[in-house]
Amino acid sequence: MRITTWAEYGLICALHLARRQDEGPVTGREIAANERLSGDYVEQILLRLRRAEIVRSTRGARGGYQLAKPATDITVRDVIQASELSTFDLHCVSHPVDVERCSDASACSIRPVWLLLQQRIDEVLEGVRLSDLIAHEATIRARVGLSSVGVRPGTGVALPVLQG
Repeated sequence: MRITTWAEYGLICALHLARRQDEGPVTGREIAANERLSGDYVEQILLRLRRAEIVRSTRGARGGYQLAKPATDITVRDVIQASELSTFDLHCVSHPVDVERCSDASACSIRPVWLLLQQRIDEVLEGVRLSDLIAHEATIRARVGLSSVGVRPGTGVALPVLQG
C-alpha cells in the first residue's frame, strides 16, 4: 500500500473539519491556508469527500464545508476510500503482468496474499475514526498500539516500534 497525496490531504482536510466541527462551515481556501496546502488541490479533495457524503457544503457568504456526520462516525478508511477511490491497489487488477495469467479464471497463488493484505489494511483503517485522531500524537500512538519511535540507522528516518 502506498499512501498518496490524495489520501494524506484528504485526511488532513477531514481532520481539520473534525477539529472545527462546532464552529460552522469553513471554506476550502481557509483549510488550505491553515494547513499550508494547495487551494486548488484542497477544493478537488473536498469535492471527492462531498460526493462520498463525508462532508457537506453550504453556499453563500457564511458558506463552506463541514463534516456531514459526527467525527465518531467517520473512519480513516472512509476518508481514504473517498479521497483515493481505493485503499489498496491490487496490481493484478489494475496493472496485470499478463492478462491471461492475472485473470480470475487463472489459478494464481500470489493473489490470495494480496487479497489478505488488502483485507487487513482495510480492517486497520476501519478501526480508526476521525474522532480518535483529534488527540495528540503520543495519545494516538498508544491507542493504535505503537509505543515509541526508533530511527532507521544511518537515515535519520523515524520508524514506529510496535508494542509487544
